[in-house]
Amino acid sequence: MECPECHSTHIRKNGIKKGKQNHICVECGRQFIDTYEPLRGYSQSLKRECLKMYVNGMGFRGIERVKGVHHTTLITWVKRVGERLPNAYDPDSIPEVGELDELETFIGQKNKIWIWTAVDHFNQGILGWVLGVAKLFPLGNHSADTFRPLWLIVATWRCYFYVTDGWSVYPGFIPDGDQIICKTYMTRVEGENTRLRHYLARLHRKTLCYSKSAEMLAHSIRLLLHYLKFWDVPVPA
Repeated sequence: MECPECHSTHIRKNGIKKGKQNHICVECGRQFIDTYEPLRGYSQSLKRECLKMYVNGMGFRGIERVKGVHHTTLITWVKRVGERLPNAYDPDSIPEVGELDELETFIGQKNKIWIWTAVDHFNQGILGWVLGVAKLFPLGNHSADTFRPLWLIVATWRCYFYVTDGWSVYPGFIPDGDQIICKTYMTRVEGENTRLRHYLARLHRKTLCYSKSAEMLAHSIRLLLHYLKFWDVPVPA
């Protein structure tokens, strides 16, 4: 046996370390054991299971308590996957009737943020969404500024009608005669927004789980929309 540092053969035993014989080099003082096991990362199946738990309503610290994976590692996995995913997937057919709605949540130190969503009235799934932090825009104007990026997507559909609630921002974008203001016909988009709140712990009402950044919230939404479409999650490398 020789020292891995100075290659001296003047070696002595130096107690037991984690159940294995520890040695020390008399010449340079380097301590080492006979053999080292290769570093083992988390398995693909464990990563997939943790991410599925996340998009089924559990928070990072809850998963940490159950699976023993540190919450910062879970956050890293969600970020790696979210960076590779699109915001939404193209519709199978161009929507004839679109539904638009908004829900609000909080990030950081209780900063209000809007999530605008757009869906096809006749088919399941969110087809477009954007985030907007209210404090970044003047009072009374933030709604239009945060909605505009979503409208640039929705306008390409050229729907016959757009169903919305009575929020004042919509008439500034939707052409005259194309808007239907009726909560009764908004069951699709309200149902999709409810699914967002149901599946993501950070969107639950009165939750202790919350987003510290808009970036993390966006990664989480991308991952959830992928899961709801394919009922599976990508696994980070």
